[in-house]
Amino acid sequence: MTHSSLVSTELSPTLVTESPEIHPSVYSLFKRAIDIVGSLVGLLILAIVFLPIAIAIALESSGPIFYSQKRYGLHGSTFNIYKFRSMVQNADALKTQVKNEANGLIFKNESDPRITRVGRFLRKTSLDELPQFWNVLKGEMSLVGTRPPTHDEVVRYSPHHWRRLDVKPGLTGEWQVNGRSSVKDFEDIVKLDLRYQTKWHPFYDLELIFKTIHVVLAKTGAC
Repeated sequence: MTHSSLVSTELSPTLVTESPEIHPSVYSLFKRAIDIVGSLVGLLILAIVFLPIAIAIALESSGPIFYSQKRYGLHGSTFNIYKFRSMVQNADALKTQVKNEANGLIFKNESDPRITRVGRFLRKTSLDELPQFWNVLKGEMSLVGTRPPTHDEVVRYSPHHWRRLDVKPGLTGEWQVNGRSSVKDFEDIVKLDLRYQTKWHPFYDLELIFKTIHVVLAKTGAC
């Protein structure tokens, strides 16, 4: 089965020509067990902090508490990712008005005016990503993997870019623990994603999880 048969029909089939690799992490029961335990812990934390975060978001700007967006995961399958809303309500419509400070098929702007004050705090502490533990529990994501791309990114993918989707997307990964604010070239992110696939073994996931905890507590590398 080719990538093009797995990806939304909205994408041009000429973009994808190679068959997906079956990476061993996809069928690892140990990795899935880590994901289930980790997502349950994460959802417990979410339940504890939900009310104050929800109130803060609602008081600062109108709109929903949660933000949902279609992303592309394992072998190009689509799913809805969930986060605490950290931007103004019509942020997606305003994206073209904000300068992209990154190179290639990723969008970054460290002083993005669409981000609210509460949202900036949530991003700095990574609290905005807590709802994604639901995606992990459902099996759409993993605790460790690649950053799940958006539609406007994948429509411009070259064949080698699809290799980063040979594993499940993750809450964290090589890019996050190696300074996601300082890595601004998409090709460098692809290299980090592929390095993860090469180095992967179940205990390597645990190593990256512990590194992520350190990064979050130290508040380094946050966008």
